Amino acid sequence: QVQLVESGGGLVQAGGSLRLSCAASGFTFSRYTMGWFRQAPGKEREFVAAISRSGESTNYGDSVKGRFTMSRDNAKNTIYLQMNSLKPEDTAVYYCSADYAGSVRYWGQGTQVTVSS
Repeated sequence: QVQLVESGGGLVQAGGSLRLSCAASGFTFSRYTMGWFRQAPGKEREFVAAISRSGESTNYGDSVKGRFTMSRDNAKNTIYLQMNSLKPEDTAVYYCSADYAGSVRYWGQGTQVTVSS
């Protein structure tokens, strides 16, 4: 059974930091590109970051470049999203994804991040 379980969300003041985690199971983690997306109320789901299978390559959405850092630990089947200098507009539900051959195959259930001004 495939599972992606996010954790680490919460309430933080603007300028603060949070670290999200996503633990994967039920599939061969190291064969999948992994990603983070977010969705704010009334808005479409937005790409945040992605990381290659080896972890050597990352890319980020324009709104988070320079503030967020994505990493992965293939030994622990886990990805991370370090979020610094958080802004109220970062408030959203954050989802991790497992991508194969250019398509998202699996989604996590999401974790809420709320940034107060």
